[in-house]
Amino acid sequence: MLIHVIMMIVYVCFRGKIDKMSLTSKQRCDQILSLLVEQGHVEVKTLAKGMAVSEATIRRDLRALADSRQVELVYGGATVPRASDFSFRSKASRNVEAKRIIGRLAATLVMEDEQIFMDSGTTCFEMCQFLRRRRGLHVIVNSTRLAVELGSAGEASVILIGGHYRPERMDSVGPLATATMEQLRGYLALIGADGLSMDFGVTASDIDSAHLYRQVIRNARETILLVDHSKFLSPSLFKICEFDEISRIITDQRPRTEWLDFLNAQGIELFYPDRAAQEANAISSGSADVSHETP
Repeated sequence: MLIHVIMMIVYVCFRGKIDKMSLTSKQRCDQILSLLVEQGHVEVKTLAKGMAVSEATIRRDLRALADSRQVELVYGGATVPRASDFSFRSKASRNVEAKRIIGRLAATLVMEDEQIFMDSGTTCFEMCQFLRRRRGLHVIVNSTRLAVELGSAGEASVILIGGHYRPERMDSVGPLATATMEQLRGYLALIGADGLSMDFGVTASDIDSAHLYRQVIRNARETILLVDHSKFLSPSLFKICEFDEISRIITDQRPRTEWLDFLNAQGIELFYPDRAAQEANAISSGSADVSHETP
C-alpha cells in the first residue's frame, strides 16, 4: 500500500513537470508569434538570449511553428509567412506606393548619356516613367516588360539579354543570360532584392536570379540597391552579394537604428524620403525631397 502511494506521488509530480514543460514551450511560441507581429522577423540568437534557453530549443520551437505554417523559416531565424507567388503581377501588387517612391528617387541618380542595368523586379519597373525623357540613355535589361516600356519611349537604347524565359516573371535567366552579362562592363547596376541580412548579405527568393545578378554586380562600375522597408525585416534563401559590393541603398522609409549603424560601418550611402507629406508632394510634383545619410 505504501509503495502504491509513493508511486502515485511520483506520477503526479512527473505529470506536473511534463505539463509545466509543455506550458513553457507554448509560452515561448506565443511570445515568438507576438514578436513576429510587431517586427516581421525574429532571430534565433536574440530569442535564445531573451528567453534564457538554448538556440537548439528555439530552433525546435520555430520548426514546430513552421510545421503548422504559422512562420516561415529563413537564414538565422523566421519571418511572417509570405505569399509563395513570385510572379511579376503578384509582386507588383505588394507595397505599391513604396516602390513608386523608390523608383522616383532612383531615377534622380541616373544622368543623361548613362549606361545602366535594371533588374526585372517591380521596383525597377517603377523607374521607367521617370526615365522616359533621359537623353542618350543605354539600358541593359533581362525583362521583356522593361524592354517594351523603355523602348516605346523612343529616347532609350535598350539591350535585352536572352536566356531561359520565365513567362510568370517576364524575364530571362540561366547560363545564356549570365554569359551575355560576362561580355558587358562599366554600367551602373540598379538591383532589387527579396530580403536583407547583416550576416548573410543581399538575397533573392530564387537561385537563378541570384546567380545572374551576382554576375551583373561583379561587372558593374557601381551597384545601387533598391529595396522597400519590408526587405530589412528578413533575408531570403539565396545570396546575391555581400554588402561591400553595394555603394548606395534607396528605400522608402528610414530603417531602424541598428541598420543605420550597420550601413554606416559598411560605407554605404542611404537615400529615403524625408517625411510622408514630402513623399506625396514629391511624387505629384516630380521634386526630390530626400534624406541622405552618408557614412
